[in-house]
Amino acid sequence: MSSIAASSSSIAVLLSGNEAIAQGAREAGVGVAAGYPGTPSTEILEALVRSDPDREVYVEWSSNEKVAIDVALGAAVGGTRALTTMKHVGLNVASDTFMTAAYTGARAGLVVVSADDPGMHSSQNEQDNRFLARFAGVPLLEPSDSAEARDLTIAAFELAERFDTPVLLRTTTRIAHARGLVTLGERRAPSRAGFVRDAAKYVMLPGFARRRRVVLLERLEALRRHAEETPLNRVELRDPAVGVVTSGIAYQYVREALPEASVLKLGLTHPLPEALVRDFCARVGRVLVIEELDPYLEEQLRALGVAAEGKRFFPRAGELSPDGVRAGLRAAGLVPAGTPRTPAPAPATAARPPVLCPGCPHVVPFLALRQLGAIVTGDIGCYTLAASPPLSAMDSCVAMGSSIGMAMGLVRSGGASGPVVATIGDSTLLHAGIPALADAVANDTPLTVLVLDNGTTAMTGGQSHPGAGATIRGDGAPRVDIAALCRALGARSVTVVDPYDVAATYRALEKAIASPGLSVVITDRPCVVAPVKIRDTPFTVAAERCIACQLCMNLGCPSIVWADERYEGRHKVAIDETTCTGCAVCAQVCPTDAIALVTEGAPAHAG
Repeated sequence: MSSIAASSSSIAVLLSGNEAIAQGAREAGVGVAAGYPGTPSTEILEALVRSDPDREVYVEWSSNEKVAIDVALGAAVGGTRALTTMKHVGLNVASDTFMTAAYTGARAGLVVVSADDPGMHSSQNEQDNRFLARFAGVPLLEPSDSAEARDLTIAAFELAERFDTPVLLRTTTRIAHARGLVTLGERRAPSRAGFVRDAAKYVMLPGFARRRRVVLLERLEALRRHAEETPLNRVELRDPAVGVVTSGIAYQYVREALPEASVLKLGLTHPLPEALVRDFCARVGRVLVIEELDPYLEEQLRALGVAAEGKRFFPRAGELSPDGVRAGLRAAGLVPAGTPRTPAPAPATAARPPVLCPGCPHVVPFLALRQLGAIVTGDIGCYTLAASPPLSAMDSCVAMGSSIGMAMGLVRSGGASGPVVATIGDSTLLHAGIPALADAVANDTPLTVLVLDNGTTAMTGGQSHPGAGATIRGDGAPRVDIAALCRALGARSVTVVDPYDVAATYRALEKAIASPGLSVVITDRPCVVAPVKIRDTPFTVAAERCIACQLCMNLGCPSIVWADERYEGRHKVAIDETTCTGCAVCAQVCPTDAIALVTEGAPAHAG
């Protein structure tokens, strides 16, 4: 059972930041929550579902972040507090609605969670979404630990309703996934105030939007006054020689690395409390701004005339850490050069790059594409790992849904030296690939689209999507038929193939590449690990038949390992039967039938 499956007042439990946001949303009386899975935000909605066995809250995985924020905005306009969650790049997808929702406001509280990923642990870029709050003109809250994640979520709903505005709650990877003690409060049942017609507020025709723009600017002035007095921003006076302005996880690192310094700790970072900042900086000697990623706060302090220092000593790239903050403080002459670093634990095993899982159904299609000499425009998903050795079969990957459009451009450029194939997963196709596929059909673009359908959003842990046939709660749901969808869009050649059938997959791709116009190949096999790990009888290697050709090693399967025995100086291979899923792909590529099923504890060799 989740640690937040039940709660009572004044109980403290250990929660991740994501779980704490879910808890805060329940205590705030959220009625609708929608999002798209993306690390580091995914667990928020999953925790919300676990905390709600009575289904008081409507929760969904939306097909993309734009749909998610639309659902949340509609719910808030309907008088129910609403939450939408996404990773930092997801807010790019949602930004069309996000920017205009700042004009409309909503009848009930609307909170948008953006989880940034400094260090790019699971992302294609490093993006500081604090600037998007300024760009949109909405308040920005930044928790510094799990307790604040819960508290600021509640505060975000209250702020949203008080000022009739969306509120951006920005977390980062460390806040989302680190655990801390959180004092639980009583959960509120969702309130449903109902919809009230107000076209001048919600219909953004230019004439109405011009008036709402004025409302937005007046609201920002009111929020600036609020920022000066809110307890979410606080001054901690200690040694007046040095004053640090900081927010989010950086606050924790400052307290650890420079505990004697005075600190202006900002929880509401937009609008900036200018008077509070000036007063704090006037009471200290040297002013440092310590923040992850871009100089968001530093530039604003400098604009106020404060001689603040920051990115001169602290990096703009990657995550901060206590040691990283100490290094910056040493460079600033505030920490002695001999200050010891936090000892790093010795690694238990050698570092290894991420690989596709044993039995992953994506391996064979990419192996075939490499053998066919295709130029492959890739997309966001587990299959992006096909860019790495030994598959080495992907040539680009930029953003969700970009593969098809990039393939079109590559074809139209005339610069392709071979066949062009766009690869995209089922969840990504339904997220952002459909418009590009329709465009490719409409313009009769000669390319092949490979849809890697494993029935789930695998990379983030096996969440459902419109083609998965289930809701976030596991209830059965109508399933989008991807093959029928492709045909309905106008694709004349649509082939469905089992990717565990090596020969059939190769033939399907070879035929699709050779056919005129746009062709679609769909590989149809469930993910081997999500949501339930799929295992069949494992395979083994008959060492006496292995000639060390190493063709099976080209699959990059983690279950295939080097053996001590050699053949003509080359290492033979073996199979780790504890991790083998029994997919049979390696047996199909073995030229000597050395790979066969394990039966009753002993190998049964073919031939």
